[in-house]
Amino acid sequence: MKKLFSTSLLVLALNLFFMSNANAQNSNPSATKNLPELKTYLIERDIPGAGQLTATDLKGISQKSCTVIKDMGPGIAWVQSYVTGNKIFCVYRAANETLLREHAKKGGFPITSITEINNSISPKTAE
Repeated sequence: MKKLFSTSLLVLALNLFFMSNANAQNSNPSATKNLPELKTYLIERDIPGAGQLTATDLKGISQKSCTVIKDMGPGIAWVQSYVTGNKIFCVYRAANETLLREHAKKGGFPITSITEINNSISPKTAE
């Protein structure tokens, strides 16, 4: 059951990401002309008690991540994260995996695994 929940969470995260990313790219295609090509990644972070973090805790973590990303430049972007009982799943866009690891080191964020996302499917794919 736990594995099914994790898989379902991953599918939901990817669907939300690709829908919002497609809308963003279509609304301003010239905005990315001078930026490096970014790949999409899912980062799994084992954080015991993550689901018990307070709104204040999550705000602080978010602020730290945003500060590190701002300092790193346009080669990395945080899309969204999903907090579960003992894990946080993060969707990032980055030029490469090395930048994700650098961000984690500078921010003090653990990385359990990094998975590059090659494509997505959804019920809309079946149409």
